[in-house]
Amino acid sequence: MVAATLGHPDRIALAKCANAVLGAAGCLLLAALAARLSRRRSVAVAAGLLAALCPGLVLVAADVQDEPLYIVLILSSGFLLLAGVDRPSSNLTLAAGVLLALAALTRPTALVLAVLLLAPLGDSRWPPRVRAHLSLAALLGFGLALGPWTLRNALVFHEFLPVNDGAGVVFYQGNSDWAIRFYRDVHSRAELDRWAQAMHAEIRREGDTFDRAGPLSPRARSRRFAELALAQRRVDPWGWASLELRKAWDWLRPYPNPIFWPKPVVLGVGAFYTALSVLAVRGLAREPRRGVRLFVVAFLLLTMLPHIATLVLWRYRIGSWDPVLVLYGVAGAWRAR
Repeated sequence: MVAATLGHPDRIALAKCANAVLGAAGCLLLAALAARLSRRRSVAVAAGLLAALCPGLVLVAADVQDEPLYIVLILSSGFLLLAGVDRPSSNLTLAAGVLLALAALTRPTALVLAVLLLAPLGDSRWPPRVRAHLSLAALLGFGLALGPWTLRNALVFHEFLPVNDGAGVVFYQGNSDWAIRFYRDVHSRAELDRWAQAMHAEIRREGDTFDRAGPLSPRARSRRFAELALAQRRVDPWGWASLELRKAWDWLRPYPNPIFWPKPVVLGVGAFYTALSVLAVRGLAREPRRGVRLFVVAFLLLTMLPHIATLVLWRYRIGSWDPVLVLYGVAGAWRAR
């Protein structure tokens, strides 16, 4: 968004145009992935068209958020990793690692996806030395792209901060008493606004309390917020378990939050995602390449679990899961013929 608005975040129209372009690029990348996996032009065209019509992907492409950029980076990384293993080409896997690092800079939870850069090690088509070379190139690209930012943080804050210091605050938002109150008390948009204002005011007060005890480093401040949330949850372990289940359902549910959307939209989008999910499960189960199937399942788990452990928003799921649902929903529909 900084590049699109030339450093002026108030230029909303430019930011939305940039996200629209990124959204269109995501459709093309999904088509390219479908073509490489299925080797069928009709499946690729169908995947691109469905991506262009998918409610969640259309929504984030029309908003001023980081999902479209994240989607483009993740899909590009996945495509290059797949192409680099099929060829094989260490240059392509190196580029895949670079793009994954950029995705992590866009959304820090993508850091856990670095483990997927080891996927070439499991491809039995190539000798162990070739597989190791491909994975090491991918990890090298990841480190080269992420390293400058991590080094900058080390020089400025004298701490190891791979991306940023916001993990503790996000953990607090998703696991403190405020998260319990959200599920218990928020049933309308007005209640949501009041809850959000009160929560952010509390976070500011807690931060001021930390500062009065003495200056804290960014990492120490983040740790304090995490410790505060953990202390609140230890008082009620069963309530914590219930909270995690509620967050898991928030991630998995096939319909948007009724607090934000009218009932017809919730029902219509819910029906669309339910059908798409059923087709995607079918398509993934019939994926002929076992390694690709395991990779996709690992990707789904690695993008879900960190959010359940911290903070769940449905648009986070859109950015991570909707491309997979589209890709394999089309595959499932084609194989059901």
